[in-house]
Amino acid sequence: MARAVTVFGRVQGVGFRPFVHRLATRLGLDGWVLNADGRVELTVAGPPPSVQTLVELLRAEAPPLADIRRVTVVDLSGPPPPPGSGFTVRASARTGSGRPADREIPPDVATCEACLRELFGPADRRYRYPFVNCTNCGPRATVIEDLPYDRERTVMRRFPLCAACAAEYADPADRRFHAEPVACPDCGPRLEWGDLTGEEALRAAESVVDSGGIVAIKGLGGFQLVCDATDAEAVNRLRARKLRPAKPFAVMTSDIAAARRLARLSSAGVTALTSPATPVVLAPARQGSGIPPGVHVGTDHIGVFLPTTPLHHLLLRDLGRPLVVTSGNRSGEPIATDEASAWETLAGVADGFLFHDRPIRARYDDSVVRAVGRTVLTVRRARGLAPAPLAIPVAAAQPVVAAGAQLKHTFALAEGTRAVLGPHTGDLEDARTLDAFEAAYADLVRLTGIEPQVVAHDLHPGYLSTQWARAQPAERRIAVQHHHAHVAACAAEHGLDRPFLGVAYDGLGLGDDGTLWGGEILVADLTRYRRVGRFATAPLPGGAAAVRRPARMAMGYLYGVEALGEPGFPPSLVGAFERRLAPEETRVVRAMVERGVNCPRASSAGRLFDAAAGLLGLCDDATYEGQAAVALETAAGDEYAEALPWRLARADGLWVYDPVPTLTALLDRAVAGERTSTLAAAFHRTLAEVTSGLVQRAVAAGAPSTLCLSGGCFQNAHLLAETRSLLEEQGLRVLVGSAVPVNDGGISYGQAAVAAARLREG
Repeated sequence: MARAVTVFGRVQGVGFRPFVHRLATRLGLDGWVLNADGRVELTVAGPPPSVQTLVELLRAEAPPLADIRRVTVVDLSGPPPPPGSGFTVRASARTGSGRPADREIPPDVATCEACLRELFGPADRRYRYPFVNCTNCGPRATVIEDLPYDRERTVMRRFPLCAACAAEYADPADRRFHAEPVACPDCGPRLEWGDLTGEEALRAAESVVDSGGIVAIKGLGGFQLVCDATDAEAVNRLRARKLRPAKPFAVMTSDIAAARRLARLSSAGVTALTSPATPVVLAPARQGSGIPPGVHVGTDHIGVFLPTTPLHHLLLRDLGRPLVVTSGNRSGEPIATDEASAWETLAGVADGFLFHDRPIRARYDDSVVRAVGRTVLTVRRARGLAPAPLAIPVAAAQPVVAAGAQLKHTFALAEGTRAVLGPHTGDLEDARTLDAFEAAYADLVRLTGIEPQVVAHDLHPGYLSTQWARAQPAERRIAVQHHHAHVAACAAEHGLDRPFLGVAYDGLGLGDDGTLWGGEILVADLTRYRRVGRFATAPLPGGAAAVRRPARMAMGYLYGVEALGEPGFPPSLVGAFERRLAPEETRVVRAMVERGVNCPRASSAGRLFDAAAGLLGLCDDATYEGQAAVALETAAGDEYAEALPWRLARADGLWVYDPVPTLTALLDRAVAGERTSTLAAAFHRTLAEVTSGLVQRAVAAGAPSTLCLSGGCFQNAHLLAETRSLLEEQGLRVLVGSAVPVNDGGISYGQAAVAAARLREG
């Protein structure tokens, strides 16, 4: 029997051809295996039972990093391999016949145990070599230049193999058989520190960190800034130089035991931490760990992760302490990926540069996740996770690019039933981040082969992503409302192609009525939506200025919240809050609100969190998006408190949450001296009950009983846990995104799913 077998999915860059070779040899089959575009093709001949066994074992015994989507088996059309000719790995074929949807770029993978044994084995020829890797680990997405995945189409083509590495590469019994990034000290990349190379360069960098300095190291997907996480002065210098006064830093530890000494990790957190993606895991910080408060300012959670490369393992082993490892950029700028940009942007930040001569083909920041009960939320989908494709419930009839939002930007490419979510770009607020987005887009289009004919984008005309989308040549443009994209992303991840009830709580997004939304209850499917509930609106005095200053947002609510029949705030309480602030500021803001000058209104849950934090004095000024909400969640901790008063009213045919009773009670009890932690917990409980009330009324009016929770507010573990519990008590099915960020990093995926569904309708 002779068969032609084709395997689709994540089958390149995961050791699949060596696996097939070993399997076929074990079964005594003749033939060959090769990479072709984004798939693996086999020609096999031999006894029918053996051929059938091979086909079955392709799935059952596939390499751990493989993800097989489908396998096709047909009779061989050409001449069969001669009996007894054996089984070989053939050179890859670039046929151009594959569908773009079948091309899958493997993400980078953390160093495996076998390579670690070599790294720290004194007798091994790769002892302390910072670029050790094999078919089971190492760089993938950050070195690939084109598919099929072969060394000649990666940045490693610049490093001809030495005789020893070439022998491993060609040996079917070796775990480096066709490991494309294979290298050793004799033929591979090397470290550089000024005029020093190799081990001397590494020791020089470690000496700077050991003495309290900051080093910029060239990592997998970009430069990283490294300092001693136990040195408060070093951490503070890094904050000052990086222009990052409060946003928490991630801490890298040598192993899981060291991570447990810093954070209280759940079983779900441990599983995520030790996965091949090795993301940063957000978890409650342990007291007395030796990590100074400056590492995670304003939050009781710490981001911990394990070494992602051999270089990180060496640094941690040699220095013997946890390290702050953060993105190599100044706040708001894209991560540097080459020596020239690193010198330009980090010269005033780092005390030294540890370079290497392996080029970085694609920019990837570290992924970030958070375990909330049984769900692991992806906060940032980047290194180790992207650009692995995700399914969408409705096949895109034409290739789609979804341009994403403005903050936490990602883009997505979709064709057929697959969407490829590009790497995290950051906030699209200047020319550099836009350039980084365009470069990543061009790279992914080339690698996936998806040539978009349709562009999906946000409604907001001021977003750089929207402006980019409108400038693209396309047969069709599809505008997708921000919060519809949020809940559609959750629905699509769960394979939902029927109506559902969406709860979208975030900062700001443009509504279809031209106003700013952010606390929305939607009856939706992937094609359309209708608004059935919302939060009351409040002015944003000064627009973006109110976002940056929660105390000003609090004034917006106190001076101008939407009137829904409830009496306004007692003047005595307003006066008590104002006494904390400068009289000139309160006078100016009050006048702005009363005259409606530069005070756009928003129905935003995120801005309500800001106002509550401002009223409690937890965060008057925010230096990063979401800082006030983090402070409020941190204040609540694990405490449970009864809800504050709340009220729902009818307005314009919608159920609307009136926050006046809630904020009045919050401020009154704060003035009376009640514990801030209790009030913060009560505020979270209130919003959970408000959500339950809004949903209950929507379902009673005929809305679906399947719920999709999305939007950046649901990164808040306290809010998510309480809200989900109350909704499930009603017997509702509650879904939340896991692989796709609930924040704006998931918007592009939601846009792609909506665009595909609308294309189906014509």
